[in-house]
Amino acid sequence: MRRLVLVLLCLAAACRGRDATGASGGTLIVSAGADAETLFPPLAMGSQGRAVIELLYDKLADIGPALNTLGDAGFVPRLAQRWEWSPDSLTITFHLDPRASWHDGRAVTARDVQYAFRVWTDSAVGAAQRSSLAAVDSIATPDSLTARVHYRVRTPEQFYALVYTLIPLPAHRLEALPDTALHDAPEMRAPVGSGPFRFVSWTPRARLELAANDAYYRGRPRLDGVVFSVAAQGATVAAKLFSGEADFLEQLSPPDFAQLAAHADVRAQPYAGFDYGFMQFNTRDPRNGARPHPLFGDLALRRALTMAVDRATLVRSAFDTLARTAIGPFSRTQWTADTTLSGIAFDSRGAAELLDSLGWRIGKDGIFRERHGRQLAFSILVPASSRPRQAAAVLLQAQFKSAGARVSLEQVDFNAFLDKAQRGSFDALMGGMRTTPSPRGVRDVWGSPAPGRGAQNSGRWSNATFDVHVDSALAATSTDAVRAQFRVAYQAAIDDAPAIWLYEPRMFAGVHRRLNVGTLRPDAWWSGVVNWSIDPSQRLPRDRRAASTP
Repeated sequence: MRRLVLVLLCLAAACRGRDATGASGGTLIVSAGADAETLFPPLAMGSQGRAVIELLYDKLADIGPALNTLGDAGFVPRLAQRWEWSPDSLTITFHLDPRASWHDGRAVTARDVQYAFRVWTDSAVGAAQRSSLAAVDSIATPDSLTARVHYRVRTPEQFYALVYTLIPLPAHRLEALPDTALHDAPEMRAPVGSGPFRFVSWTPRARLELAANDAYYRGRPRLDGVVFSVAAQGATVAAKLFSGEADFLEQLSPPDFAQLAAHADVRAQPYAGFDYGFMQFNTRDPRNGARPHPLFGDLALRRALTMAVDRATLVRSAFDTLARTAIGPFSRTQWTADTTLSGIAFDSRGAAELLDSLGWRIGKDGIFRERHGRQLAFSILVPASSRPRQAAAVLLQAQFKSAGARVSLEQVDFNAFLDKAQRGSFDALMGGMRTTPSPRGVRDVWGSPAPGRGAQNSGRWSNATFDVHVDSALAATSTDAVRAQFRVAYQAAIDDAPAIWLYEPRMFAGVHRRLNVGTLRPDAWWSGVVNWSIDPSQRLPRDRRAASTP
C-alpha cells in the first residue's frame, strides 16, 4: 500500500493546480459521513454544519489564501465592501455592499450585523464561539450600510476573531423571537441566508439540498445546486463516490486508497489540513457530573494508560503513510504549533509499574487488572461514520488489553455520537477536531467548562494552568508573547493527559473526474464551491434537481 500511496501523491500533485473551469450547471453531490447538527449559525460546531451554513450565509470578510490571522492582511471582502481602522485600533468601521441581499429579497443592513452580535454574545443562546467575540464591546449602526465595531482591547487577531466567527443574521425575520427560541424555531429549519446558495430541503440524517442563488450579489455560482447525501457507515460514504452516486468526499480513508486503481473516474486530491485525532477521557462521572469519573478523575491513571499506547505503531497500522503522530491539542499547520514539547512517551514497563503502584494489579484471570474487587474496564464511544477512528479504536482496544484494561467499543451514528459527547454520556471517546487557522479555538475545546470557555469540552477536563496561559496568549499584543504563552498551555495539556493525542491525518479528498475544483482550503474545503463546475459532457439527469427556483 505504501507504494500505491506514493504513486497517488504524484498523480494528485498534477491535479492540484487544476482551476475550476467550465460552463455553468450541474448539481454537486457530496457524500457525507455526518449530517449538519444544526442550521443555526451560532450553535454550529462540526465541520458538516459549518459547510452548509457557510454556503447559505456570507460573512463580513473572509480569510485569504495565505490563512493569515494577524491584522487584516489578505482578508477579502464579502458582505463588507471595505473597512477602515481608527488610529488607536479600537474601532473598525465596515461599509456593507449595497448589492447584498437576503434570499427573500430584503437588503442586508448594518442592523443584521448588530443583531447577530447580540445573539452570539447572549449567554442564554450558548453560542459555540462566543468567547471569540469577548474583545468586542459593541457594534453601532450610523446608517443602514455602516457597522462600527468598538473593541475593549487590541489583540493581534481582533479582526480575524470577528469576521471568522460572526455571521450576520436576518434581523427582519428573527429579532421578534426570543433569543432562546431561535435554535428550535421553524425559521432555522428552512433558513434564509445571504450566501451563494439558498436552502431547498432537509431530510435529517439523509439528505440536505441547496440551490444556486441566482441573485447573489457577487455573481451566480457555476453549479446549479449542492446536495449533501448522508451515510451513517464509513464504508457506505466512500461507496457512493466509487459507484458514481456522489462527486466529492472530503477525506479518503486508508482502505479507500486500495480501491482507487479500480475506479478511474475518481482521483485523490491532496490538501493541507488542520485536523487531529485523539482518544478523550471523560474526567467526570457520566451519571453524575458533580463527581469525578471513577477511573479517569485520576491523573495518574490517565498518564499510565497514555504510557501504555504505542502511538507510532498505531498510526502506521491504521493509516500507513497517510497520517503522523499528533503532539497535543493543536495541528502542526497552526502558527502557534510547537514541535519541541515533551510528550508522554510509550513505555509499557513504566505503565505496568505505575498501574501496580495505583493498586491496579493483574487479577486471577491473568489478563485484566483489578483493584478493590473492581476490574479496570471502560468503554470507548466511536462514530460509525469514521473508518479511521474505528480502526484506531480497535488498535487501542488491543493495546489496552496488553496493559490489563478491558475495553469495549460502543459504535453509534455520528449524530448520536455528538449527542452523547455533549451530554458527557461516555467513559472515553474517539475524537477528531478540525481546528482553524487561529489557535483561539483551543479555549472552547479544552478550556475548563465555564462561561466563555469550554463549550466543546466533552470530557469536562479542567486545568487552571492551561486556562490562565490560554487567556494570556489571546490577550497578548505580540506574536512572540502569544507563542510563549501557548507553549506553556500546550505543555500543561500534554502533562495532564485529558486525552491521548493520536494522529494528524494527511488530507486527501475524493473527486469524481466530471467535477472541476480548484485548490481546497485547509480549514474549509467548501470555501471555493461557488467556482466549482461540472463538465457539460458528463451531466446526469440528477444535475437538474436543484435548479428550480422557489
